[in-house]
Amino acid sequence: MLAQRDSDDGRLVTRRVWLHGVGTGRMALLLSYGAAGRAPELSLPVGLALDADLAFHAAARPLRAVLGTRHAGPVAVAGVAPPGGETGDALRAYGEALRDDPWLEGWPVVLDGVVPTPDGEGGWQLADAAGESALPIAPRGADDAMSLWRLAALSGGAPIRVFGECGHRGFTPLTAWAPEPVAL
Repeated sequence: MLAQRDSDDGRLVTRRVWLHGVGTGRMALLLSYGAAGRAPELSLPVGLALDADLAFHAAARPLRAVLGTRHAGPVAVAGVAPPGGETGDALRAYGEALRDDPWLEGWPVVLDGVVPTPDGEGGWQLADAAGESALPIAPRGADDAMSLWRLAALSGGAPIRVFGECGHRGFTPLTAWAPEPVAL
């Protein structure tokens, strides 16, 4: 499980659970809903692995799935992060997905070797460690500042790996992994 995020519009709580297939490398999105003020039933904590079947909904680029038969209970897998790419790779992946589905809001990507930095215009960005390109971080509302400071604190100025959604508003970080300790 890569990420879990709830949103509440006052009438409906929507839970988005992002999965990454260890063997397939494929991303999947599980959606569940709850009435106003009530959390959706499906809850899969980030960082756990689950041996289960998925059934993907038909689409030009199938991403949304339904959880099928569970073959074993969830198990903890510490520090396992899927491989990532650069900001340019994320933009290419979103562009290709957008070509197939013009109404697509975002596409799941893992960025590797990025550093969260202020963009000089009041926003934040994830810059490639080499400093040659950057992806703006999408504004998310009132919790945005706290999330960005946590991301910056995790990085400590060093490159990190971040999972999130790349879209027309920028990159929405959902999960991040601390840099590997350096032996001195």
